[in-house]
Amino acid sequence: MSRRVLVVGAGPAGLYAAATLAAADVGVDVADRLPTPYGLVRYGVAPDHPKIKSVTRVLARPFSAESVRFLGNVAVGVDLTAADLREHYDAVVYATGAARGLRPGVPGDDLPGSAPAADFVAWYGGHPDAVSAERLLDARRIAVIGAGNVALDTARMLLKDVRALADTELPDAVLAALDRSRVTDVHLIARRGPAQARFTPVELRELGELGVDVLVRPDDLVLSPDEVRTVAGDRTARTNVEILREWARRPERGASRRLHVRFRTRLVEVCGRDRVDALLLEPGGETLPVDAVLYAIGHRGTPLPGLPFDEVTGTVPHECGRVVGVPGAYVAGWLKRGATGVIGTNKADAGETVASLLADLPGLPRAAEPDPAAVTALLRRRGVRPVTWEGWTRLDAHETELGRRQGRTRAKLTDLSTMLAICG
Repeated sequence: MSRRVLVVGAGPAGLYAAATLAAADVGVDVADRLPTPYGLVRYGVAPDHPKIKSVTRVLARPFSAESVRFLGNVAVGVDLTAADLREHYDAVVYATGAARGLRPGVPGDDLPGSAPAADFVAWYGGHPDAVSAERLLDARRIAVIGAGNVALDTARMLLKDVRALADTELPDAVLAALDRSRVTDVHLIARRGPAQARFTPVELRELGELGVDVLVRPDDLVLSPDEVRTVAGDRTARTNVEILREWARRPERGASRRLHVRFRTRLVEVCGRDRVDALLLEPGGETLPVDAVLYAIGHRGTPLPGLPFDEVTGTVPHECGRVVGVPGAYVAGWLKRGATGVIGTNKADAGETVASLLADLPGLPRAAEPDPAAVTALLRRRGVRPVTWEGWTRLDAHETELGRRQGRTRAKLTDLSTMLAICG
């Protein structure tokens, strides 16, 4: 009788794990609470980066094997209990990611008009759970706090001419909201110096190609001795500084939108009575008038029932992917290592976890009822309609056809009931 494993989460980490397990002749169910696979590739990668999204062709490969099933619209811990998992699976790999965006923990950081950038990304990415960010676009001056690619994506989507987004997969409502945007100024504020910024040069360079005025304070680009050494030994840092210096030399052209970039600036307080109207910054106690602020300062995982959780790191304690103190439970992706790395990082990460699982598998108790049909029957008795891979492909084809009619790559749906109806 074949061994059977449940992978919780159909993002890159989960799907890389499923592929490795399938190659080892292990039966796999991949469960996700949404009817769609791919996780942050679908909902987190910016719509104007289609080459990155093309990795879905690789991520989909496990489902070509008869031994791998997709169970979309299934919430593990609710629709399937811990007792169910013990009965039907020999082991469980948790790869649920780290979707919760962080706030900086300063006074006023929860005022109306402030939000984690992760919430803004989820909205323009078409996540069914996302709260509309349309009101945010009534602001003329928006600050983005952070020095990584999420901050760059956020600033770019706020400033980019909507006509350049018209052929992307943005949901219709998001595209219409961006068309009505009143944003004129985006302030990109980084606590560290330019040599320590975690931008990738390709994404940084994109900001300078938007047709907006980019304003960089020359003093911010004077490097300390430590920064000089960093730039000398780090090609990415060196390229970033060169791009920023080129921007600083550009004359203003009187563009209708402006990007203000500043480094070594720390947010001390978000000011306002009923909503955001300014930021208090250090050094110097500067008050910067803004109408909204987005925090692109990281993501954090959330605790899962029955698993230990480190509140400081936002991860599940593990040893080479083995969850500490919970035999038969494993972890992969951001829930394992924190919100670091790129999509490809998950392949090696998942590989380590699966290697641990396969080494343990001969000694793990066998599931009492590993028949895949038994899990489907159990879910249906509970009124849960799991979305199969064939159901997802129907939704995929529907979105693609809607997009084709509009001259776009895809018209992404966001209403969960509509999505489920199409999946069948």
